[in-house]
Amino acid sequence: MNICVFGAGYVGLVQAAVLANVGHNVLCIETDEGKRAVLEEGGIPIYEPGLQGLVATNHSEGRLRFSGNLTDAVHHADIHFIAVGTPSDANGHADLTFVHDVAKGIALVAEKDQLIINKSTAPVGTADALHQAMRDTLDARGRGDIQVDVVSNPEFLKQGAAVSDCQRPDRIVIGSSNPASIEVLQELYAPFNRNREKIMVMDRRSAELTKYAANCFLATKISFMNEMANLSELFGADIEAVRRGIGADPRIGYDFIYPGCGYGGACFPKDVRALKASAQIEDYEPAILAAVESVNEAQKRKLGHSLQDFYAGDLRGRVIALWGLAFKANTGDMRDAPSRVLMEHLWSLGATVQAFDPEAMPECRRLYGERADLLLASSKEEALVGADALAVVTDWQSFKAPDFPLIRRALVDAVVFDGRNLYDPHVMKRHGLKYFSIGRQPV
Repeated sequence: MNICVFGAGYVGLVQAAVLANVGHNVLCIETDEGKRAVLEEGGIPIYEPGLQGLVATNHSEGRLRFSGNLTDAVHHADIHFIAVGTPSDANGHADLTFVHDVAKGIALVAEKDQLIINKSTAPVGTADALHQAMRDTLDARGRGDIQVDVVSNPEFLKQGAAVSDCQRPDRIVIGSSNPASIEVLQELYAPFNRNREKIMVMDRRSAELTKYAANCFLATKISFMNEMANLSELFGADIEAVRRGIGADPRIGYDFIYPGCGYGGACFPKDVRALKASAQIEDYEPAILAAVESVNEAQKRKLGHSLQDFYAGDLRGRVIALWGLAFKANTGDMRDAPSRVLMEHLWSLGATVQAFDPEAMPECRRLYGERADLLLASSKEEALVGADALAVVTDWQSFKAPDFPLIRRALVDAVVFDGRNLYDPHVMKRHGLKYFSIGRQPV
Protein backbone atom coordinates (compact mmCIF):
# COMPACT_ATOMS: atom_id res chain seq x y z
CA MET A 1 0.00 0.00 0.00
CA ASN A 2 0.97 3.63 -0.45
CA ILE A 3 0.93 5.15 3.02
CA CYS A 4 1.56 8.62 4.38
CA VAL A 5 2.45 9.27 8.02
CA PHE A 6 2.20 12.85 9.28
CA GLY A 7 4.73 13.44 12.04
CA ALA A 8 8.19 11.96 12.63
CA GLY A 9 8.09 11.75 16.42
CA TYR A 10 8.11 8.74 18.71
CA VAL A 11 4.82 7.44 17.29
CA GLY A 12 4.93 8.52 13.67
CA LEU A 13 8.52 7.60 12.86
CA VAL A 14 8.25 4.20 14.52
CA GLN A 15 4.97 3.44 12.72
CA ALA A 16 6.38 4.61 9.39
CA ALA A 17 9.56 2.55 9.71
CA VAL A 18 7.74 -0.61 10.82
CA LEU A 19 5.18 -0.38 8.01
CA ALA A 20 7.95 0.20 5.47
CA ASN A 21 9.83 -2.77 6.86
CA VAL A 22 7.00 -5.17 5.96
CA GLY A 23 6.94 -3.87 2.39
CA HIS A 24 4.66 -0.84 2.24
CA ASN A 25 5.63 2.32 0.37
CA VAL A 26 5.69 4.96 3.12
CA LEU A 27 6.08 8.72 2.87
CA CYS A 28 6.65 10.44 6.21
CA ILE A 29 5.78 14.14 6.41
CA GLU A 30 7.88 16.24 8.79
CA THR A 31 7.63 20.02 8.59
CA ASP A 32 10.65 20.67 10.81
CA GLU A 33 13.47 21.15 8.30
CA GLY A 34 16.19 20.29 10.82
CA LYS A 35 14.59 16.97 11.74
CA ARG A 36 13.92 16.19 8.10
CA ALA A 37 17.56 16.83 7.18
CA VAL A 38 18.68 14.35 9.83
CA LEU A 39 16.21 11.75 8.52
CA GLU A 40 17.31 12.23 4.92
CA GLU A 41 20.87 11.49 5.98
CA GLY A 42 19.82 8.19 7.57
CA GLY A 43 19.81 9.43 11.16
CA ILE A 44 16.93 9.95 13.55
CA PRO A 45 16.10 13.07 15.61
CA ILE A 46 15.12 11.06 18.72
CA TYR A 47 16.62 8.20 20.71
CA GLU A 48 14.67 4.96 20.54
CA PRO A 49 16.43 1.58 20.69
CA GLY A 50 16.40 -0.27 17.37
CA LEU A 51 14.85 2.57 15.40
CA GLN A 52 17.85 4.09 13.65
CA GLY A 53 18.81 0.89 11.84
CA LEU A 54 15.21 0.31 10.78
CA VAL A 55 14.89 3.84 9.40
CA ALA A 56 18.26 3.78 7.64
CA THR A 57 17.65 0.39 5.99
CA ASN A 58 14.18 1.17 4.69
CA HIS A 59 15.19 4.66 3.58
CA SER A 60 18.18 3.35 1.64
CA GLU A 61 16.02 0.67 0.02
CA GLY A 62 13.44 3.25 -1.08
CA ARG A 63 10.43 2.11 0.96
CA LEU A 64 10.63 5.01 3.41
CA ARG A 65 10.87 8.58 2.19
CA PHE A 66 10.61 11.97 3.89
CA SER A 67 9.05 15.21 2.74
CA GLY A 68 7.58 18.46 3.99
CA ASN A 69 5.11 18.79 1.13
CA LEU A 70 1.55 17.98 2.12
CA THR A 71 0.21 18.07 -1.44
CA ASP A 72 2.68 15.39 -2.55
CA ALA A 73 1.66 13.30 0.44
CA VAL A 74 -2.05 13.49 -0.32
CA HIS A 75 -1.53 12.53 -3.95
CA HIS A 76 0.84 9.70 -2.97
CA ALA A 77 -1.14 7.86 -0.35
CA ASP A 78 -4.08 5.49 -0.10
CA ILE A 79 -4.04 5.83 3.70
CA HIS A 80 -3.03 8.80 5.84
CA PHE A 81 -1.84 8.35 9.42
CA ILE A 82 -2.00 11.40 11.66
CA ALA A 83 0.70 11.04 14.33
CA VAL A 84 1.40 14.62 15.38
CA GLY A 85 1.67 16.00 18.89
CA THR A 86 -1.27 16.85 21.14
CA PRO A 87 0.44 18.75 23.97
CA SER A 88 -1.38 20.08 27.01
CA ASP A 89 -2.62 23.65 26.85
CA ALA A 90 -2.66 26.00 29.85
CA ASN A 91 -5.84 24.39 31.22
CA GLY A 92 -4.74 20.77 30.77
CA HIS A 93 -6.77 20.15 27.62
CA ALA A 94 -5.12 18.40 24.68
CA ASP A 95 -4.13 20.99 22.08
CA LEU A 96 -5.48 19.60 18.80
CA THR A 97 -4.13 22.36 16.57
CA PHE A 98 -1.67 20.13 14.72
CA VAL A 99 -4.20 17.33 14.27
CA HIS A 100 -6.79 19.68 12.78
CA ASP A 101 -4.18 21.38 10.59
CA VAL A 102 -3.29 18.04 9.00
CA ALA A 103 -6.92 17.03 8.43
CA LYS A 104 -7.82 20.41 6.96
CA GLY A 105 -4.71 20.40 4.77
CA ILE A 106 -5.64 17.01 3.34
CA ALA A 107 -9.21 18.14 2.62
CA LEU A 108 -7.98 21.29 0.88
CA VAL A 109 -6.00 19.40 -1.78
CA ALA A 110 -7.68 15.98 -1.96
CA GLU A 111 -8.78 14.80 -5.40
CA LYS A 112 -9.93 11.31 -4.40
CA ASP A 113 -11.59 9.53 -1.48
CA GLN A 114 -9.62 9.78 1.75
CA LEU A 115 -9.05 7.31 4.59
CA ILE A 116 -7.61 9.05 7.65
CA ILE A 117 -6.18 7.03 10.56
CA ASN A 118 -5.75 9.09 13.71
CA LYS A 119 -2.97 7.74 15.93
CA SER A 120 -2.49 10.99 17.84
CA THR A 121 -3.84 10.71 21.38
CA ALA A 122 -6.91 12.91 21.34
CA PRO A 123 -10.04 13.42 23.46
CA VAL A 124 -13.21 11.44 22.90
CA GLY A 125 -15.07 12.91 19.95
CA THR A 126 -11.98 14.04 18.03
CA ALA A 127 -12.45 11.60 15.15
CA ASP A 128 -16.06 12.76 14.78
CA ALA A 129 -14.91 16.39 14.75
CA LEU A 130 -12.18 15.71 12.20
CA HIS A 131 -14.62 13.91 9.95
CA GLN A 132 -17.05 16.84 10.08
CA ALA A 133 -14.32 19.43 9.55
CA MET A 134 -13.00 17.60 6.49
CA ARG A 135 -16.50 17.15 5.15
CA ASP A 136 -17.16 20.89 5.53
CA THR A 137 -13.88 21.79 3.79
CA LEU A 138 -14.57 19.45 0.88
CA ASP A 139 -18.10 20.76 0.49
CA ALA A 140 -16.81 24.34 0.53
CA ARG A 141 -14.46 23.40 -2.30
CA GLY A 142 -17.39 22.03 -4.25
CA ARG A 143 -16.01 18.51 -3.92
CA GLY A 144 -18.94 16.82 -2.24
CA ASP A 145 -18.22 13.81 -4.44
CA ILE A 146 -15.06 12.98 -2.45
CA GLN A 147 -15.74 10.60 0.41
CA VAL A 148 -13.79 10.76 3.65
CA ASP A 149 -13.60 8.45 6.66
CA VAL A 150 -11.71 9.02 9.89
CA VAL A 151 -10.71 6.00 11.98
CA SER A 152 -9.42 6.12 15.55
CA ASN A 153 -6.44 3.76 15.81
CA PRO A 154 -4.64 4.57 19.08
CA GLU A 155 -1.07 3.51 19.73
CA PHE A 156 0.08 1.64 22.82
CA LEU A 157 3.83 2.07 22.49
CA LYS A 158 6.25 2.30 25.39
CA GLN A 159 9.15 4.68 24.89
CA GLY A 160 12.30 2.62 25.04
CA ALA A 161 10.47 -0.40 23.58
CA ALA A 162 8.42 1.29 20.85
CA VAL A 163 9.84 -0.67 17.91
CA SER A 164 9.14 -4.08 19.43
CA ASP A 165 5.72 -2.90 20.65
CA CYS A 166 4.85 -1.80 17.12
CA GLN A 167 6.16 -4.96 15.49
CA ARG A 168 4.55 -7.27 18.05
CA PRO A 169 1.52 -5.41 19.43
CA ASP A 170 -0.53 -6.94 22.21
CA ARG A 171 -3.70 -5.44 20.70
CA ILE A 172 -4.70 -3.42 17.63
CA VAL A 173 -7.69 -1.19 18.34
CA ILE A 174 -9.69 -0.03 15.32
CA GLY A 175 -12.33 2.57 16.04
CA SER A 176 -14.71 2.59 13.08
CA SER A 177 -18.19 1.57 11.99
CA ASN A 178 -17.29 1.64 8.31
CA PRO A 179 -16.90 -1.95 6.97
CA ALA A 180 -14.73 -0.83 4.07
CA SER A 181 -12.28 1.02 6.31
CA ILE A 182 -12.15 -1.87 8.77
CA GLU A 183 -11.33 -4.27 5.92
CA VAL A 184 -8.48 -2.03 4.71
CA LEU A 185 -6.96 -1.86 8.19
CA GLN A 186 -7.31 -5.59 8.72
CA GLU A 187 -5.30 -6.08 5.54
CA LEU A 188 -2.75 -3.43 6.57
CA TYR A 189 -2.18 -5.00 9.97
CA ALA A 190 -2.24 -8.63 8.80
CA PRO A 191 1.57 -9.03 9.16
CA PHE A 192 1.24 -8.09 12.85
CA ASN A 193 -1.79 -10.27 13.52
CA ARG A 194 -0.54 -13.74 12.61
CA ASN A 195 0.02 -15.69 15.82
CA ARG A 196 -3.31 -14.76 17.43
CA GLU A 197 -6.23 -12.40 16.84
CA LYS A 198 -5.16 -9.00 18.12
CA ILE A 199 -7.57 -6.74 16.25
CA MET A 200 -10.36 -5.23 18.33
CA VAL A 201 -13.02 -3.35 16.41
CA MET A 202 -15.15 -0.82 18.24
CA ASP A 203 -16.75 2.57 17.69
CA ARG A 204 -14.53 5.63 17.37
CA ARG A 205 -15.35 7.13 20.76
CA SER A 206 -14.69 3.88 22.59
CA ALA A 207 -11.33 3.57 20.83
CA GLU A 208 -10.38 7.09 21.88
CA LEU A 209 -11.36 6.45 25.49
CA THR A 210 -9.52 3.10 25.47
CA LYS A 211 -6.25 4.94 24.92
CA TYR A 212 -6.85 7.37 27.76
CA ALA A 213 -8.18 4.66 30.08
CA ALA A 214 -5.06 2.53 29.53
CA ASN A 215 -2.57 5.30 30.29
CA CYS A 216 -4.56 6.70 33.20
CA PHE A 217 -4.91 3.26 34.77
CA LEU A 218 -1.15 2.69 34.58
CA ALA A 219 -0.52 6.14 36.02
CA THR A 220 -2.95 5.26 38.82
CA LYS A 221 -0.98 2.11 39.68
CA ILE A 222 2.21 4.15 39.95
CA SER A 223 0.67 6.86 42.13
CA PHE A 224 -1.04 4.28 44.32
CA MET A 225 2.28 2.54 44.91
CA ASN A 226 3.97 5.84 45.71
CA GLU A 227 1.21 6.57 48.22
CA MET A 228 1.89 3.17 49.82
CA ALA A 229 5.61 3.99 49.85
CA ASN A 230 4.94 7.17 51.78
CA LEU A 231 2.81 5.21 54.25
CA SER A 232 5.59 2.63 54.56
CA GLU A 233 7.97 5.34 55.69
CA LEU A 234 5.47 6.55 58.29
CA PHE A 235 4.67 3.07 59.58
CA GLY A 236 8.22 1.71 59.60
CA ALA A 237 7.51 -0.78 56.80
CA ASP A 238 9.52 -1.69 53.70
CA ILE A 239 7.69 -0.90 50.45
CA GLU A 240 9.81 -3.40 48.51
CA ALA A 241 8.52 -6.21 50.73
CA VAL A 242 4.99 -4.85 50.32
CA ARG A 243 5.46 -4.73 46.54
CA ARG A 244 6.45 -8.36 46.40
CA GLY A 245 3.60 -9.29 48.70
CA ILE A 246 0.88 -7.68 46.60
CA GLY A 247 2.47 -8.41 43.23
CA ALA A 248 2.14 -12.14 43.86
CA ASP A 249 -1.62 -11.71 43.61
CA PRO A 250 -2.41 -12.36 39.91
CA ARG A 251 -5.23 -9.81 40.11
CA ILE A 252 -2.58 -7.16 40.80
CA GLY A 253 0.65 -8.40 39.18
CA TYR A 254 4.12 -6.90 39.32
CA ASP A 255 3.91 -4.44 36.43
CA PHE A 256 3.80 -0.72 37.26
CA ILE A 257 3.94 -1.18 41.04
CA TYR A 258 7.52 0.01 41.49
CA PRO A 259 7.72 3.00 43.85
CA GLY A 260 9.83 5.93 42.81
CA CYS A 261 10.17 9.68 42.44
CA GLY A 262 7.15 10.07 40.14
CA TYR A 263 6.22 9.36 36.54
CA GLY A 264 6.90 11.70 33.63
CA GLY A 265 7.19 11.55 29.86
CA ALA A 266 5.04 12.49 26.92
CA CYS A 267 1.99 10.38 27.79
CA PHE A 268 0.98 9.78 31.38
CA PRO A 269 1.06 13.38 32.71
CA LYS A 270 -0.54 14.80 29.58
CA ASP A 271 -3.21 12.13 29.28
CA VAL A 272 -4.25 12.29 32.93
CA ARG A 273 -4.63 16.06 32.59
CA ALA A 274 -6.51 15.79 29.31
CA LEU A 275 -9.02 13.16 30.48
CA LYS A 276 -9.61 15.11 33.69
CA ALA A 277 -10.21 18.28 31.67
CA SER A 278 -12.57 16.48 29.28
CA ALA A 279 -14.58 15.13 32.23
CA GLN A 280 -14.85 18.59 33.76
CA ILE A 281 -16.31 19.94 30.53
CA GLU A 282 -19.15 17.47 31.12
CA ASP A 283 -19.53 18.76 34.72
CA TYR A 284 -18.04 15.56 36.12
CA GLU A 285 -15.25 15.78 38.68
CA PRO A 286 -12.93 12.75 38.21
CA ALA A 287 -11.73 12.37 41.78
CA ILE A 288 -9.38 9.46 41.11
CA LEU A 289 -7.64 11.22 38.23
CA ALA A 290 -7.23 14.37 40.33
CA ALA A 291 -5.68 12.29 43.12
CA VAL A 292 -3.34 10.48 40.72
CA GLU A 293 -2.05 13.80 39.41
CA SER A 294 -1.73 15.32 42.88
CA VAL A 295 0.19 12.34 44.30
CA ASN A 296 2.54 12.35 41.33
CA GLU A 297 3.31 16.05 41.55
CA ALA A 298 4.10 15.66 45.25
CA GLN A 299 6.25 12.59 44.56
CA LYS A 300 8.40 14.54 42.11
CA ARG A 301 9.32 16.89 44.94
CA LYS A 302 10.26 14.09 47.33
CA LEU A 303 13.97 13.81 46.53
CA GLY A 304 14.40 17.57 46.77
CA HIS A 305 12.73 17.65 50.16
CA SER A 306 14.86 14.73 51.37
CA LEU A 307 18.02 16.56 50.38
CA GLN A 308 16.74 19.73 51.99
CA ASP A 309 15.98 17.92 55.25
CA PHE A 310 19.38 16.22 55.30
CA TYR A 311 21.13 19.57 54.98
CA ALA A 312 18.83 21.28 57.50
CA GLY A 313 17.36 23.49 54.81
CA ASP A 314 20.68 25.00 53.73
CA LEU A 315 21.84 23.86 50.28
CA ARG A 316 23.73 27.03 49.38
CA GLY A 317 27.04 26.12 47.83
CA ARG A 318 26.31 22.41 47.89
CA VAL A 319 27.13 20.31 44.82
CA ILE A 320 24.67 17.50 44.08
CA ALA A 321 25.58 14.73 41.64
CA LEU A 322 22.59 13.63 39.59
CA TRP A 323 22.42 10.25 37.85
CA GLY A 324 19.66 10.34 35.26
CA LEU A 325 17.86 13.13 33.40
CA ALA A 326 15.44 11.24 31.15
CA PHE A 327 12.01 10.48 32.61
CA LYS A 328 12.78 6.75 32.25
CA ALA A 329 15.58 4.52 31.00
CA ASN A 330 16.11 3.85 27.27
CA THR A 331 14.93 7.26 26.12
CA GLY A 332 16.34 10.77 25.85
CA ASP A 333 12.98 12.37 26.61
CA MET A 334 12.79 14.84 29.51
CA ARG A 335 9.18 15.90 29.15
CA ASP A 336 7.66 16.19 32.64
CA ALA A 337 10.72 14.36 33.99
CA PRO A 338 11.23 14.20 37.78
CA SER A 339 14.83 15.31 37.21
CA ARG A 340 13.61 18.73 36.08
CA VAL A 341 11.62 19.26 39.27
CA LEU A 342 14.61 18.20 41.37
CA MET A 343 17.15 20.35 39.53
CA GLU A 344 14.97 23.44 39.58
CA HIS A 345 14.33 22.95 43.31
CA LEU A 346 18.05 22.58 44.03
CA TRP A 347 18.90 25.66 41.99
CA SER A 348 16.28 27.70 43.83
CA LEU A 349 18.09 26.84 47.09
CA GLY A 350 21.52 27.77 45.78
CA ALA A 351 22.90 24.33 44.96
CA THR A 352 24.88 23.28 41.89
CA VAL A 353 23.98 20.15 39.91
CA GLN A 354 26.51 17.84 38.24
CA ALA A 355 24.44 15.54 36.03
CA PHE A 356 24.99 12.55 33.79
CA ASP A 357 22.55 10.64 31.58
CA PRO A 358 23.47 8.19 28.78
CA GLU A 359 21.05 9.79 26.28
CA ALA A 360 19.33 12.93 27.62
CA MET A 361 22.30 15.33 27.82
CA PRO A 362 21.53 17.09 24.50
CA GLU A 363 17.92 17.57 25.57
CA CYS A 364 19.05 18.99 28.91
CA ARG A 365 21.31 21.47 27.09
CA ARG A 366 18.42 22.45 24.84
CA LEU A 367 16.10 23.01 27.82
CA TYR A 368 18.46 24.84 30.16
CA GLY A 369 21.31 26.15 28.03
CA GLU A 370 24.57 27.16 29.64
CA ARG A 371 24.33 28.04 33.32
CA ALA A 372 26.89 28.20 36.10
CA ASP A 373 24.93 25.92 38.43
CA LEU A 374 24.68 23.04 35.93
CA LEU A 375 27.56 20.83 34.83
CA LEU A 376 26.86 18.02 32.39
CA ALA A 377 29.45 15.38 33.09
CA SER A 378 30.92 12.98 30.53
CA SER A 379 30.34 9.93 32.77
CA LYS A 380 28.53 8.93 35.93
CA GLU A 381 31.89 8.82 37.68
CA GLU A 382 32.79 12.35 36.61
CA ALA A 383 29.47 13.60 37.99
CA LEU A 384 30.61 12.47 41.46
CA VAL A 385 33.83 14.50 41.50
CA GLY A 386 33.61 17.19 44.17
CA ALA A 387 29.94 16.47 44.90
CA ASP A 388 28.51 16.47 48.40
CA ALA A 389 25.73 13.95 47.68
CA LEU A 390 24.35 11.74 44.91
CA ALA A 391 20.73 11.62 43.75
CA VAL A 392 19.65 8.76 41.45
CA VAL A 393 16.65 9.72 39.34
CA THR A 394 16.53 7.37 36.33
CA ASP A 395 16.81 3.57 36.40
CA TRP A 396 19.38 3.17 33.63
CA GLN A 397 20.94 -0.29 33.54
CA SER A 398 24.41 1.22 33.89
CA PHE A 399 23.46 2.74 37.26
CA LYS A 400 22.32 -0.53 38.86
CA ALA A 401 25.69 -2.00 39.87
CA PRO A 402 28.05 0.94 40.43
CA ASP A 403 31.41 1.04 42.17
CA PHE A 404 30.21 1.70 45.73
CA PRO A 405 33.71 2.24 47.20
CA LEU A 406 34.30 4.87 44.50
CA ILE A 407 31.03 6.59 45.42
CA ARG A 408 32.06 6.53 49.09
CA ARG A 409 35.46 8.08 48.33
CA ALA A 410 34.11 10.69 45.91
CA LEU A 411 31.19 12.12 47.87
CA VAL A 412 32.02 14.66 50.55
CA ASP A 413 29.13 13.53 52.75
CA ALA A 414 28.96 9.90 51.57
CA VAL A 415 25.16 10.09 51.14
CA VAL A 416 22.95 8.71 48.36
CA PHE A 417 19.32 9.62 47.67
CA ASP A 418 17.84 6.88 45.49
CA GLY A 419 14.65 7.82 43.65
CA ARG A 420 14.31 4.37 42.03
CA ASN A 421 15.21 1.97 44.87
CA LEU A 422 18.04 0.48 42.84
CA TYR A 423 20.22 -0.52 45.76
CA ASP A 424 20.05 -2.77 48.82
CA PRO A 425 20.11 -0.66 52.01
CA HIS A 426 22.29 -3.21 53.81
CA VAL A 427 24.84 -3.20 50.99
CA MET A 428 24.97 0.59 51.12
CA LYS A 429 25.53 0.53 54.89
CA ARG A 430 28.29 -2.05 54.49
CA HIS A 431 30.07 0.32 52.10
CA GLY A 432 29.82 3.18 54.58
CA LEU A 433 27.17 5.11 52.64
CA LYS A 434 24.24 6.90 54.20
CA TYR A 435 21.25 5.88 52.11
CA PHE A 436 17.76 7.29 51.62
CA SER A 437 15.31 5.64 49.23
CA ILE A 438 11.57 5.54 48.56
CA GLY A 439 9.32 3.81 51.09
CA ARG A 440 12.15 2.16 53.03
CA GLN A 441 13.71 3.08 56.34
CA PRO A 442 16.96 5.08 56.06
CA VAL A 443 20.25 3.39 56.93
